[in-house]
Amino acid sequence: METDSLLTGSMNGAPGDYGSSSGTEDRGAPGSRRMSYSVAGQSCSVDSAPGDEELYLQQAVVFIEDAIQYRSINHRVDARSLRLYRWYYSRICQWGLGLTIAVLLLLAFVERPSSLSISSDPRFRSPAGQPPCGLTEGLEMLCLLIFSLDLAVKSYLIGWEEFRKSKWLIGYTAVLVFCGIDWVLSVSMVCDERLRVRRLLRPFFLLQNSSLMKKTLKCIKRTLPEIASVILLLALHLCLFTMIGMLLFAKSEDPKRNGEWELHFRDFSSSLTSLLVLLTTANNPDVMIPAYSLNRGYSIFFVSFSVIGTYCLMNLLTAIIYNQFRGYLLMSVQTSIIRRRLGIRAAFQILSCQGAERAAEEGVAVDVVLKVMSRVQMKSYYRTAITTEAQQYADVGYMDREQFRKIFDELDKDRIKEHPPLPEYNSPVLQRLQNVFSHYYVTILGNAVALANVVSICTVLVLNSDKSTAERDNYIMEIINMCFILYYLFEMGVKIFAFGWKGYLSYRNNIFDGILTILLLVLQITIYITYRLPYSQWDPSSHGLMSLWEMVRLINMLIVFRFLRIIPDIKLMALVASTLLDLLKNLRAFAGILLVVYYVFAVIGIWLFEGVIKPPPGMSAFSNSSMENISSNFSMECGTYEQLGYWPNNFDDFGASIILLYDVMIVNNWQAFMDAYSRYTTEWSKIYFVGWWLTSSVMWVNLFVALILENFIYRWDRSHSCSVTDVERIRYETSVQLMFREQIQEPTEEELICQLHQHPHLHLHW
Repeated sequence: METDSLLTGSMNGAPGDYGSSSGTEDRGAPGSRRMSYSVAGQSCSVDSAPGDEELYLQQAVVFIEDAIQYRSINHRVDARSLRLYRWYYSRICQWGLGLTIAVLLLLAFVERPSSLSISSDPRFRSPAGQPPCGLTEGLEMLCLLIFSLDLAVKSYLIGWEEFRKSKWLIGYTAVLVFCGIDWVLSVSMVCDERLRVRRLLRPFFLLQNSSLMKKTLKCIKRTLPEIASVILLLALHLCLFTMIGMLLFAKSEDPKRNGEWELHFRDFSSSLTSLLVLLTTANNPDVMIPAYSLNRGYSIFFVSFSVIGTYCLMNLLTAIIYNQFRGYLLMSVQTSIIRRRLGIRAAFQILSCQGAERAAEEGVAVDVVLKVMSRVQMKSYYRTAITTEAQQYADVGYMDREQFRKIFDELDKDRIKEHPPLPEYNSPVLQRLQNVFSHYYVTILGNAVALANVVSICTVLVLNSDKSTAERDNYIMEIINMCFILYYLFEMGVKIFAFGWKGYLSYRNNIFDGILTILLLVLQITIYITYRLPYSQWDPSSHGLMSLWEMVRLINMLIVFRFLRIIPDIKLMALVASTLLDLLKNLRAFAGILLVVYYVFAVIGIWLFEGVIKPPPGMSAFSNSSMENISSNFSMECGTYEQLGYWPNNFDDFGASIILLYDVMIVNNWQAFMDAYSRYTTEWSKIYFVGWWLTSSVMWVNLFVALILENFIYRWDRSHSCSVTDVERIRYETSVQLMFREQIQEPTEEELICQLHQHPHLHLHW
């Protein structure tokens, strides 16, 4: 996964000095040097000073770390800057920055209007706890100070000239300045201001800290023209059918034939809204029933609209987004590979030019490579693999450029998890038992037992579904559970015997099974200690540590979770599960984009609609179907916001706004929210809901579908070379870089040399 590249300076900019604040300082800094390189003779030389070897090693270490993390190498390379650079990218510093972003975003839940109440339903919502003025503002100022320090470090590391080229860093500065001004105004008004505009800008800090999110925004920006053409077709489609519908369902002299007109085609706005909702199928078939009940021929209008709009144009939109997304990913991976190759090439150049005595030969000593690799911060199994490859050239003593590059190909390889060898037993009987218990059929038997356990639980639940807790007989269930738990304990023991502790724990399924087995055993022992040995007159509602029914229910829930052990043993199911895991691991940037969109729309929704919908006085939370004590202005028509009891879905606080936006994104009954807010405010409020539908359901959901398709197709193609047993034995560490490995074009040597020549701080001369 590509990490954030703070240093987003141009890789194609003109070489040369970058002003007194960067170029001059680098030349005069301790440890800086000027390098010369001859392309024709493939030789280099360095005007080095005593003690510079340590600096060269440190530079090589940082360049290799940049290559591993797909970061840009366009940063300062003097000793002090490299120490600061490594500290900035240390795990504790990056986690601290991520925590700061999370704290700043979460402030929206406790700021006014606060979400600190159990329910969001205004009919019985208790007054939310409001933090004292200055508490959230103090936390916010602390976060802004940390971001200011982050900006200062980034700006220093890349230099002034590179800073001026970075639109994101300039935007970072502007957002910080604006947030600071707005914060001062908020404090001066004693936290009583109506709008906090800086809340709308907070997601920017999340965006600018992730290069993949930036690339996703570029992808969306590039896809917008293609999407706009389809949106235009949809708009024409809607307008055309709206006019046809208004002609078909015009007001008649016969009141009995005006049902469709009254409900859906009274005017242009209601007609357009009805067909827009029909495009999402949320009001189908309700929208056509009044006309269809009079004449079945009217169904042709609604079916034609849905076929053209929903099944043709909307799916065409999905195809366009998928096609553009695939191109985006390939381009993104191509850029990442160039960064990796450039970092490796820069490290080789540094290490091969440490002394003038080797000016005639371009090579790196193997012992120097091993020394550098011992300092690089990376995963241990990759370090071991690269070190092993480098040691193959120990007899020669040196590695040329191509050999140096190839040892880092280990970074692009799949990680195959090797399991420890089986323990050795001297007794023939133990050896035979080990062969039996380590066989794959033992796992199949365990899956069959888990299935039988779940079936038994389901059977008992069905038989007792109409009984209260006090009427349930848990005696039989406890006996069944005890038998199955004993088998699970036996299975755990024989697997530990067959594979040994290390071998047992090397399988993720065994860890999952073992934890659940231990929890089940502890709960079962707790039941027997609390209620003594089982007997048929157990009182399920009696309380010890907790009621017997609650403890039995917890055991059964754990057993149901244990049934998930069958997933890795069914090839297609394992493929689907691994695809979902990859989405969680490698595609977090797209979830971040959705989080940003949710955050912005929630804040805007609070500004526009906070408190506009209020239940009638005296209306109970449990009597929303009653017409008592309801004013004449209160609508209880079937299918409306009020009749459906959607009161908890509102914009009265940030938490409730997030849930309402999610409900609209699902598009089921989203017209109820749009209708309610248009009645309580103005018709213009529909623009907000349609905008959210286009952004979330049309754009982001289709983008997510494209991600799933791309990931699943890649997994499916690779699964043909794996057997069912390989699913558990081999775990692929899939990344977006691996997904397009075969389609990536490697950068040429000339391209790498050109980009190294343009490095703003190395000052290479060729």
